Amino acid sequence: MREATAAVDGSLSTVDADPLAPRPQDVAARDLCRRLAVDVVEPVAREADETRTFPAEAVRALAAEGILGASLPTELGGLGWDALQLTHLYEEFGRVDQSVRGFLSVHLGLVCQCLFDAGSEQQRQTWLPRLASGEVFGAYALTETGAGSDAAAIATHAVADGDGWRLSGEKVWITNGLSAGVFLLFATVDPELRHKGVTAFLIPGDAEGLSRDRMPGHELGHRGSEHARLTLDRVRVGPDQVVGGIGGGFEVAMGGLDHGRLGVAAGAVGLLQACLDATIEFCRERRQFGKRIGDFQMVQERIADMACDTDAARLLTKRAAWMAIRDLPRTREVSMAKLFATEAACRWASETVLLHGSRGYVNERPVERHFRDAPGLRIYEGTSYVQRIVIARDLVGREARS
Repeated sequence: MREATAAVDGSLSTVDADPLAPRPQDVAARDLCRRLAVDVVEPVAREADETRTFPAEAVRALAAEGILGASLPTELGGLGWDALQLTHLYEEFGRVDQSVRGFLSVHLGLVCQCLFDAGSEQQRQTWLPRLASGEVFGAYALTETGAGSDAAAIATHAVADGDGWRLSGEKVWITNGLSAGVFLLFATVDPELRHKGVTAFLIPGDAEGLSRDRMPGHELGHRGSEHARLTLDRVRVGPDQVVGGIGGGFEVAMGGLDHGRLGVAAGAVGLLQACLDATIEFCRERRQFGKRIGDFQMVQERIADMACDTDAARLLTKRAAWMAIRDLPRTREVSMAKLFATEAACRWASETVLLHGSRGYVNERPVERHFRDAPGLRIYEGTSYVQRIVIARDLVGREARS
């Protein structure tokens, strides 16, 4: 059987092979992550949500199994997993806890993969083995009060200081921000240059002039995550802490979003699957008017539609991962996967609570937490509105200029 090929427009061609057929390494990755999700993460997920506490012990247990280096090659201490294997990782942990899945998406996708793609050999050797082992956690510091999806609007500024730079500014909603031992942080060397001035820096967690505090208020969901505000007061960085060159940060950031958005899409598939599983189980056990509620046609319609959307979201995510493995342009496909999967997750988490009735309205069952976690998936790594813009612009193309 010959390897599958990509059509001119990047879509899949399955004439010669089935790119969605599970490979032995996919099955192994799924089984490992499912075991760890059920045995390590699921038992602490409800308490972490109730107390708004990052489940550090569970994450350390994942590190001992190599999960915190899953996206890195073995020579750097990782597991060497490709994009398809990583979708299993994010889906399985997303089935039981979006907070831990979010930690992994940032640590593995936005930090480890970004640094591996754009970092120097010295930066890779210095940080990636430590990230893979769990000695340090990674955080991705892009978002500001006035900048997020519009990365060119970053206000955190870098002022030349000898052969290095002094960074000052503020970042908000930085996941993993309280525990991170290293930040991939974005600042501008010249606001007038817009995206051409954006530069990526590696900031150690103990850097002088860096402070961090938890974001005020209570999050709707993802309450086991760390969401931090960072303040930088003339933080000194050397030339060896620049990632991707001066003015190359915008490209680094956009490359990272392809990794991060794929992780969010796969996590949304996990939430969809969790809602479907819970609904099927409940509809088998709950009886009304002398029969199972799963035997009522209106309920069956909801189950059938939920199952279709879950599979459609999974297939879109796997298509994007397949293209990542072959290093094909995939920004549109990643955005399509994230858009569809996260919108479906919100829709069906709400329906799942409704189908559970009063039992879905309290946190004795995880469906209540899934309902609160789902909206965040539409926001992280670019809102659903942004994904629609990305998709439409890629399809329509740019207007020719005379």
